[in-house]
Amino acid sequence: MDNHVLVPIALFGSVVYVIKLLIDARMRILLLRAGDPEELRSLLQAEAVQHRHASLRSGITLSMLALGFALIQLLGWNDITPGAIAVLAAAVGLGNLGYYALTRRGGDASSEPR
Repeated sequence: MDNHVLVPIALFGSVVYVIKLLIDARMRILLLRAGDPEELRSLLQAEAVQHRHASLRSGITLSMLALGFALIQLLGWNDITPGAIAVLAAAVGLGNLGYYALTRRGGDASSEPR
């Protein structure tokens, strides 16, 4: 990919991320000023659980994707074929299903802060 395409995409992504950070920080400041520490505590706990779940989902999905690439390598497929794409799509799908199964099985215990 050429730099003249990559730089604007990276710039746009960075601007969007900074705006998200500013909005989150503003929300926390407003919650602190409101003087309800219980609401702030519950918000921070929910964010911590969300970050842990995002890490778990990314880890499982990327691991399954790596297994899909390994399977393609073992089969000796050197070209992009529908079979290779199907293996990768199945690996991502199985990773997401594995994440769902783990979080579903965990129930309320997975939302407890550690």
